[in-house]
Amino acid sequence: MDTFNIILTYLEIVNLLAFAAMGIDKAKAKTGYWRIPEATLMGLAAIGGSIGAMAGMYLFRHKTRKPKFKYGLPVILAFQILFFLGLIWVSSPQSF
Repeated sequence: MDTFNIILTYLEIVNLLAFAAMGIDKAKAKTGYWRIPEATLMGLAAIGGSIGAMAGMYLFRHKTRKPKFKYGLPVILAFQILFFLGLIWVSSPQSF
């Protein structure tokens, strides 16, 4: 398995976990059970699950009013996109 496939598989797993965590936390919020800490939800986004966290946030209508999530998740995603674009740029052969 090459490096690209390993990274892609990792991102798929962490995004599914972040998405599921948002859904589980929303269900627990409705029923009053023990909740998933916000630090855990943000941590999943920070380690690569920002797309899954944002999808879960809007699909489940969960944490959409909290500025930490409303603005924080898009900022994390922007940094992740810039990071991966930087990796691609650094690893690509230069044309000059």
